[in-house]
Amino acid sequence: MSQGTMSVSSLNTKIKSLLETTFMHILVEGEVSSVTYHNSGHVYFSIKDQESSLKCVMFRSNASRMKFRLERGQHVVVNGSISVYTPRGEYQLMTLSIEPFGQGALALAYEQLKEKLQKKGYFDPSHKKPQPKYIKKIALVTASKSAALQDMLKIIEKRWRLLEVVVIDTLVQGEMASAQIAEALAYADTLGCDAIVVGRGGGSKEDLWAFNEEVLADAIFNLKTFVVSAVGHEVDVQISDFVADLRSPTPSAAMEMILPDQNEILYTLSEMQERYGRIIQQLLGNKAQKLKAFEQEFARHSVSRKIASIEKEFTNLDDEFKRVMGYQMRQYMNKVQPLEGELKEKLAYALQLRVTQLKNLEEQFKLSNPKKRQKEGWAEVTMAGKRVDLSSINKDDKFVMTDTKTKLEVLCLNKKEI
Repeated sequence: MSQGTMSVSSLNTKIKSLLETTFMHILVEGEVSSVTYHNSGHVYFSIKDQESSLKCVMFRSNASRMKFRLERGQHVVVNGSISVYTPRGEYQLMTLSIEPFGQGALALAYEQLKEKLQKKGYFDPSHKKPQPKYIKKIALVTASKSAALQDMLKIIEKRWRLLEVVVIDTLVQGEMASAQIAEALAYADTLGCDAIVVGRGGGSKEDLWAFNEEVLADAIFNLKTFVVSAVGHEVDVQISDFVADLRSPTPSAAMEMILPDQNEILYTLSEMQERYGRIIQQLLGNKAQKLKAFEQEFARHSVSRKIASIEKEFTNLDDEFKRVMGYQMRQYMNKVQPLEGELKEKLAYALQLRVTQLKNLEEQFKLSNPKKRQKEGWAEVTMAGKRVDLSSINKDDKFVMTDTKTKLEVLCLNKKEI
């Protein structure tokens, strides 16, 4: 090698030493011309201006702290140091952080996440759950020692003491806050509460950033319980406010928005009691009048009244019957009295006639008595158990002769007509 000549490696080494010691922690402004998010977590990108471009790399440890997503066409300011890869003689900007030009990184990240969630329908009113009319149990997801919690508890004590309150302690700022709040919300969703309030008091944009993370937005969107986002002051608007079912300007205002005022309810109940008392008295008066009318109508159509009417009618009919029967009996008696003498005469005549007939029959009976006949020598003649005349008996016939004292079995030896 001739004197004054350097090798490629030597030159690249000198360039590396010169560049890396000269260009440390520099700020470079440019437009993102390409960007690649590697599976390893590293980010490879290039920035350019109108005349040239510069390769850049941001390793995973720095990329994980990025609040916004790097996209092509963004105007950014890159903070880093020049690094030279000696084997190929290439240099690139080792990036420590990136800020949007003329706009904070948090502001850009906020707008990017807002646009993304809006496209996914997270802000759609059709996904909002209706506010419960009466809340009996509520979960407060916030720091247990925060002023925001004390403010909410004071409003609860003032407005609605009947409320059952479950406080779920969680971080509300810092890198781990968003994931912890998401877990607390998922737990609160299992407690059977009527509403969940998530929030904290005021603070800087960085302090409130946990409520602008996508993990928390997903957790709020997936809740089955009505949820209120109550973060910061009235001027602070977080991503959680857009996703929640209801946005409250402050934690205290959240309690006033969803809880009834016990004094107003007591006043309303008093008015309702008085109004319904008048209505009930009026209804009772109307019912009493109707009842009285029914009683009168019932009395007119009652069974006892009908029975009394029937009894009276029956008495009248009985009196009329007796009067008519009396009159008829008198008429019949007037007709019967003249017939009575005639009837007695006819009965006496008929009786005398029957007595005479009886005497005649008695005489005839006496004459016909067998005992009287046998005294004169008569006997009864029978053949085969039947009474017969002597004229019917022939020679050699057997017959029986019977009187009151004797029975003879006789054989006819001879027959002669007299």
